[in-house]
Amino acid sequence: MRRVLVLGGTGWLGSAVARAALADGAQVVCLARGESGDVPAGARLVRADRREPGAYDALAGDWDDVVEIAYDPALVTGALDALAERAQHWTLVSSVSVYARADEPGADESAALVEPRDLTAYPDAKVAAERASTARLGDRLLLARPGLIVGPGDPSDRFGYWPARLRRGGRVLVPTPEGRHVQVIDVDDLAAWLVAAGRDRTTGAVDAVGRPVPLADVLAEVRDAAASDAEVVPVDDATLLAHDVRYWAGPRSLPLWLPAEHTGFALRDGSAYLAAGGTLRPLRDTISRVLADEVARGVDRPRRAGLTPDEERGVLAAVGS
Repeated sequence: MRRVLVLGGTGWLGSAVARAALADGAQVVCLARGESGDVPAGARLVRADRREPGAYDALAGDWDDVVEIAYDPALVTGALDALAERAQHWTLVSSVSVYARADEPGADESAALVEPRDLTAYPDAKVAAERASTARLGDRLLLARPGLIVGPGDPSDRFGYWPARLRRGGRVLVPTPEGRHVQVIDVDDLAAWLVAAGRDRTTGAVDAVGRPVPLADVLAEVRDAAASDAEVVPVDDATLLAHDVRYWAGPRSLPLWLPAEHTGFALRDGSAYLAAGGTLRPLRDTISRVLADEVARGVDRPRRAGLTPDEERGVLAAVGS
């Protein structure tokens, strides 16, 4: 039986990868502290803190595929030291954030990368992890570079904010949508591909991204799925910024909103992913899954991204909308 090791496996993406590997018939072991929850039924959890000596001692034997989700260079190099010689194939989950420019629509895997100078910065750390992995593994390595990962259970709230907000109805503050796109990949599509790519020994760099969709179309799809009578109120970038509304994610943000000069971030070329066997479910399916999850978790719950109701009302009142 094929043996798959997930370095993680209790967090959001790691759990999805473990479930996909189990569904693919693999024996699955997850190495994690276990603080994010348990592993999927059928997988084995090895509890360990990867920063401590001997963290990998309980992992005996060889592995058909190791899936590394961490980006901290210390964790990545520690795993490589312990396991690289015992892995037939290695998958490093990186990110499209490794690219130096976000203003090039249609850019692919050949685009220039960030030069890692500050390893506390996410893009720099991802590039450093890629380089360390490449140096140790060579042609046994898949560098999977996802775009924005979305789906049920997403802890970042970067996509789920919109189904929840439109479900609540009323007047909804949105960034002016003209010229903006959204490019997402469903967590379960990504996980299934990562597992299949490991089984098939896929190597090299692959941007695992979805189809670009105009932001206006995404919001319309979400409103339709939520059967919402919400009134969408577009506000221009300068006005939003003047009222301390922030880009993309985090507190007081409008998720999916990017600076106009970053238009290429959501318009990457995804042909390599499709050529490598990746699949993309219809966006409407992902929206429906996320909406159901948001309703189950509570559309009014506190969030890691987006505007609170009071913040949104304050901005709408201040801009006279």
